[in-house]
Order: sequence, then structure tokens, then C-alpha cells
Amino acid sequence: MLVEGKIFAYKKKIEKLFETAGEILGEDFSKVNISLNFVSGDEIKNLNNQFRKIDKVTDVLSFPNLNKTYSQKLTEFDSERNPDDGMLFLGDVVICKKVAKSQAKEYGHGAKREICFLALHGLLHLLGYDHVKEEEEKIMKETAEKILQAFGVTR
Repeated sequence: MLVEGKIFAYKKKIEKLFETAGEILGEDFSKVNISLNFVSGDEIKNLNNQFRKIDKVTDVLSFPNLNKTYSQKLTEFDSERNPDDGMLFLGDVVICKKVAKSQAKEYGHGAKREICFLALHGLLHLLGYDHVKEEEEKIMKETAEKILQAFGVTR
């Protein structure tokens, strides 16, 4: 998996987390591209307002490139791959690092764990998971916990 964007110190950890997610989900992420960036509180507030009409700071936003449900496999989107390199662009994830650090303190765990959780949360949204309905939320939460445990990131 190719993870691009402003994530610097967390890049390798997040790439390994996403590899674990691919293994758990039975997906081949070797030819998948995601843009992941850390943004300021003002930037994420503006994005949240612009795209969700919610005028407040949030922790993570996802902008899927595919109209995918969580039960669909990525192979169903092979026609969307870049013909030059075979890469499939899943979308963009933005994380507010300041909110992530604040939430880590609030929840009593480290910033790395919180950033991994938020990056994974964003990835799951790109893969079609959601938490609007109670049943969807349960599936997304259980999937995230399974991946985080397999990766060795716990509270």
C-alpha cells in the first residue's frame, strides 16, 4: 500500500497498520493508494463545514474515491485502477493532530494509539464502513478492534 501525504513520523507505523488491515480483511493492498494528511484545527473545521455542513472541529474526515460498501471486495473496482501503474486510489483521510493528542489524553492512552485508531477509522470509511446506523457502527467498531489487536495497538 502506498500512503502519501503529510504524516511524517507516523508513515511507517500507519503503512504497517494498513497492511495488517488488508490481511484481516482479506484484501490485497499492494496496489492501493491513499492520501493521508495531518491538518490544523482550522483546516479540519473548514473541511467539515464545506463537505458536511458541520461548523466545528473534528478528529478525522474521510473522502472516499469509490462508491464501495464494506461487503464489496476491491477486485470489483479493478476498472478504476490507473492503467499506467495498476494502482487503485481509495481516497483521502485527514486527521487533526491536535484533536488526536487531546483525545489520547482524555481516553488515557498514547498519541500513537489514537493516531493509529483515527487513520484506521478513516481507512475503514474509504472501504465502505460506516457508523450511522447502530448495526453498521457495531460492525465497524468490531472490525477496527480486531485489526488494532492483531497489530498490537491496545488501550
